[in-house]
Amino acid sequence: MDKSKRGLKVCIIIPAYNEAAVIEKVIKSVFKEFSKSHYAITVLVVNDSSKDDTAVKAKKAGATVVSHILNTGVGGATATGLKYAKNNGFDVAATMDADGQHDPKDVHAGIDTIIQRNVDLLIGSRLISSTDMSKLKIIGNKGLGLVTYLLFGVNSTDSQSGLRVFSQKSLNKLYWETDGYEFCSEMLWRAKQQRLIIGEYPIRTIYTNYSRQKGQNNWNAINIVKTLLKRRVLELFG
Repeated sequence: MDKSKRGLKVCIIIPAYNEAAVIEKVIKSVFKEFSKSHYAITVLVVNDSSKDDTAVKAKKAGATVVSHILNTGVGGATATGLKYAKNNGFDVAATMDADGQHDPKDVHAGIDTIIQRNVDLLIGSRLISSTDMSKLKIIGNKGLGLVTYLLFGVNSTDSQSGLRVFSQKSLNKLYWETDGYEFCSEMLWRAKQQRLIIGEYPIRTIYTNYSRQKGQNNWNAINIVKTLLKRRVLELFG
């Protein structure tokens, strides 16, 4: 992807469910990070039918908000965000978590990287340098990475990362059918099917008491594997 940074339209997508406690801070930190960049930034919060004031606080912080009437899960919310980016002619899109565990500097670095490299889908990997992650989370993520490789033939050090960067080509071609956290692995599978170039770059993770309560736990990995295995079998023999 060989384009100048100046004037490039970038959509930063934040899927959010009941994140009123932190969403303003997260959005403001993104705007602050990109305030001196040459990118034309839109922060899009996909409010996945939150029961709190997530949408109100996101708008107050300056984000564009799209709200789901029904809760669809992180996969569905991410798909909505990418569809918005595609339909509105963005050159690049990036996703990040709403709970504050991603550093906007890493989002910025990922956007720079995908512009400079011949990559369509760039994964921000916490496991290239995993000093910030607990051993339990490392084991869980590596396990799901192995499952992703065995089922779909895609090798990723951090298949479950919520920080991803998408080229315009991937916005136009990438899709998936699952709505929960299993979409992380299915996304890589679909990218492979579409012959998109997948890359990785190192990021750090910011763990707080709040962010530790969010996201998926290792027990949920069992349900993820079941769903992925069913999806794979249906496409092979259905």
